[in-house]
Amino acid sequence: MNTLAAPSRLALYLNLIRWDRPAGSYLLLWPTLSALWIAAGGFPGWHLLIVFVAGTFLMRSAGCAVNDVADREFDRHVKRTAQRPVTSGAISPREALVFGAALAFVAFLLVLTTNLATVRWSVAALAVTLFYPFTKRFFSMPQAVLGVAFSFGIPMAFAAAGGGVPALAWWLLVGNLFWVLAYDTEYAMVDRDDDLKIGIRTSAITLGRFDVVGVMAFYAAFVAIWAWLGAGIGAGWPYFAGLAVAGAIAAWHYTLIRTRTRDGCFRAFRLNHWVGFAVFAGVVADFALR
Repeated sequence: MNTLAAPSRLALYLNLIRWDRPAGSYLLLWPTLSALWIAAGGFPGWHLLIVFVAGTFLMRSAGCAVNDVADREFDRHVKRTAQRPVTSGAISPREALVFGAALAFVAFLLVLTTNLATVRWSVAALAVTLFYPFTKRFFSMPQAVLGVAFSFGIPMAFAAAGGGVPALAWWLLVGNLFWVLAYDTEYAMVDRDDDLKIGIRTSAITLGRFDVVGVMAFYAAFVAIWAWLGAGIGAGWPYFAGLAVAGAIAAWHYTLIRTRTRDGCFRAFRLNHWVGFAVFAGVVADFALR
């Protein structure tokens, strides 16, 4: 009789940090790099590029470990998450936290090669990341907290490139927060039935029958704010072309989520990084052609 071999420890840790599902890292990476290019007025140099790319992947991985520990009791009752390593007991909560802390420490070592302002903002970013998983218990829109966490690379990029965080950085963060609200509401729509049973609060539940309208409004706010800011900094046509492509992708997502099927909503979420990539490509092209 054939039996399936138990996964190796390496495979379990890679599963813990979603190594085979990098879409979440891209969602964090593209707005961070867009801000880095804007802050630096073009290519920021290899040092900062490596720090922010590596730091993004490390911190997203650490965040996954913390999130799985915080949500392990809830995840047992959700079809999509029941077999996660911590939830299934394959990795203990202590192991996951130690591993996550190690990843965060390596990311912090990278930040130490920048400047004091960036180091200070990295501490705030870590605090928001640790706080987010617990907001599902009492806050009706925890996706907004995730939006802050997933947008904190923007002020950090400005701090690293210029030593300070101007108003522009905070407005870019606000705009990006609306994008996070859009795609994470799509994500929450996948698990809505399970979340209602176990008492988790999400934007999909809070918005109710206005969930699809809400998602599209969030997308529109994101594109509008970044377009307004682009006009303010004198951005050229490539910047706005990137936003137009992002807007077109967002409009296409309406066809995926309007019937609220699990597969459609999850596909919309999983492909969302192309929205961020389109904006980043427009930013890079704009500065390259100046």
